[in-house]
Amino acid sequence: MAVKSHLRNQRPVVIAVSTNDALAGASKNIGILRNYRNFYFVPVFQDDCTAKPFSMIADFTKIPQTIEAALDGIQIQPMITVPQ
Repeated sequence: MAVKSHLRNQRPVVIAVSTNDALAGASKNIGILRNYRNFYFVPVFQDDCTAKPFSMIADFTKIPQTIEAALDGIQIQPMITVPQ
């Protein structure tokens, strides 16, 4: 309900995706949300490409930076990064 209210009032919604299915079935849904206004994603990286080839984890250190950019209507780039 909070997200619905934010979108109704044209406020940004920040999403931090961490899933074992990001590069498989969930990628379609992530791509759909990416095309909607007011959805902003925390950059993600692949955590273990050999053991979990479809897994992605949000870079939680970039949450404050993502929120600041989202308030200005900007998606920080790159959205897909490498672990630091």
